[in-house]
Amino acid sequence: MTVDEGVDISKAGDRGVLKRIIKEGTGTDTPNPGCQVTVHYTGTLLDGSKFDSSRDRNEPFEFNLGKGSVIKAWDIGVATMKKGEVCVLTCAPEYAYGAAGSPPKIPPNSTLQFEIEMIDWKVEDLSPGKNKGILRHIIEQGTGHDAPNDGAMVTVELEGRLQSDGTVFDNRTVTFPLGEGSEHKVCEGIERALEKFAQGEKSRLSIQPKYAFKSEGNAELGVPPNSPVEYTVKLNSFEKTKETWAMQGSEKLEQAKMFKEKGTNYFKGSKFQLAIKMYKRVTALLEDLAEDTSETEENRTQAKELLLSALLNLSLVYLKVTPAHHFEAKEHALKALKFDANNVKGLFRKGQALLGLGEAEQAMKDFEKIVEAEPQNKAAANQIIVCKATIAKQKQKEKQLYANMFDKFAKHDTEVEKQRAKDEIDVIGEKVGEWGAGEGEWTDQQRLRKPTEFEKENPNILLLDKDGQFENM
Repeated sequence: MTVDEGVDISKAGDRGVLKRIIKEGTGTDTPNPGCQVTVHYTGTLLDGSKFDSSRDRNEPFEFNLGKGSVIKAWDIGVATMKKGEVCVLTCAPEYAYGAAGSPPKIPPNSTLQFEIEMIDWKVEDLSPGKNKGILRHIIEQGTGHDAPNDGAMVTVELEGRLQSDGTVFDNRTVTFPLGEGSEHKVCEGIERALEKFAQGEKSRLSIQPKYAFKSEGNAELGVPPNSPVEYTVKLNSFEKTKETWAMQGSEKLEQAKMFKEKGTNYFKGSKFQLAIKMYKRVTALLEDLAEDTSETEENRTQAKELLLSALLNLSLVYLKVTPAHHFEAKEHALKALKFDANNVKGLFRKGQALLGLGEAEQAMKDFEKIVEAEPQNKAAANQIIVCKATIAKQKQKEKQLYANMFDKFAKHDTEVEKQRAKDEIDVIGEKVGEWGAGEGEWTDQQRLRKPTEFEKENPNILLLDKDGQFENM
């Protein structure tokens, strides 16, 4: 290897990617897989023939690092560059366009050279809305392509700091099922990020309050309300849960029973968001199984019973959360009623949801249906009373609203009539062109009397005397 060739940076040590730095960059940070990088580049063959250049187009090139959107040599080489650095990568064919090349500009089996300038990069954003709520900077790459899934048992090392002053508030190794981190003082941002981690990966996460400890903070950990936090997280190990599509019917039922029990325990502990997660796992497992004709009748029956229970529980939990999610409660009650149209719990929760949505008349029909089936059901009877009172109140409001509207219309009409009368008086003055009695104002008769067509046509021939009579000039 000569000095001009540069340093071998290929992981295999096979001289597939050689790097020669022309201009040193600033700082110590380099981009990691997932970052959106912005570079300028010029590509040439070994004989110096240029085949592409972003500089010629005066348009920097952007791509997501480590996602296979560029040639292999770029994913390797650009990941080593600092901000402002300029380097030359010499790329063997197997790290570029291979035996096929990229006709017509790049012949088969071509070794290529790229002069690349690192302009900038954006840290990988893992938040659902890409609103910079969860930013990941990989410190140590993990191995393999597998990542934990929802429900996987994970063991992680955590170090949490406040972004405001760097105070360390969390330093531990913890094992928990992914999706239930709040039970172990693990925030949502870490859980969402772990779904992208490879085995052994170590990353720095910048997490905004929405995905950290929200407006409540965490007094136990010493995190104030609305605090952005930074975590260093290492995924030591994980055991994935079996994917639903890979399970037999009996396995789905077994898992569903376990999640239903967890959901019920969380509900009893007023941990409503966790309860919702667990019940939703039940529905995800059983929705297809309940209608799968290839399954045994016994499995389908059990699936329907468990699914009905989970849907009813979801409807109830959505009514309990603050603020209540009446629409979601109604939707899950409706799904439950598809399995049992006369289910009292389903009708009751649908009625409660409708009442919360302001649809008292529709809600009353559900409660009346319950009382018809169960005359002794005092809860439903009480809800009918509430519905009637709500309807009466709504009608009173509507009546008052219409009364106010009519008052406004009447007031408006009066103002219009007053204005119209004033306009008519102004017309008389303009057409006649003279003031009565020579006193600078009109008599009452003059104010009331309208000009004739003759007056309109001959305004300067006639004038009104003080008694409102015509007289010749």
